[in-house]
Amino acid sequence: MKILVVNNYGQFNHLIYRSIKDRVEARMISNETPVEDIVADGLILGGGPSMDRSGRCSEYLRTLDIPVLGICLGLQIMAVTFGGKVEPGKVGGYASVEIEVLEEDGILRGVPHRFMAWASHADQVTICPPEFRVIARSSICDIEAICHESRPLYGVQWHPEVAHTEYGEEVFDNFLEICRR
Repeated sequence: MKILVVNNYGQFNHLIYRSIKDRVEARMISNETPVEDIVADGLILGGGPSMDRSGRCSEYLRTLDIPVLGICLGLQIMAVTFGGKVEPGKVGGYASVEIEVLEEDGILRGVPHRFMAWASHADQVTICPPEFRVIARSSICDIEAICHESRPLYGVQWHPEVAHTEYGEEVFDNFLEICRR
């Protein structure tokens, strides 16, 4: 199984790669990689500084028929691509946040109802796109995680790749299991 991590210039993208490289064939790619060059069983859209530097990520989401996990900016790209809205967060910067799981869906299977995660809310999804549902929230962000109603598309605002996040490995394990199907 091959998973590609799309580098959106975020400081933790290398940690995403390191989190999965011992479990599957993994490679980090530029977010400018042509869609026709992407051959993988799953894609992870990493974090980054801004939507302006998101390269071809929206094209990947619209074109590829493989599971996708968007992390931080990756979630925001997913939301905007499918008709959601992203705005500046009420609380900026990185901090530990208590996540409340609303649905034990796909990537959140087996994760406790509440857990602590490392997140940045400089920007955040404020309107969930049509055909997606909110599967987690926090006291500072109503949309911490989403999933598509029929496609294997998932997004989280927090950083499962960071050691400060509880159950981050489980999120990746669940995503990899989805990619194996």
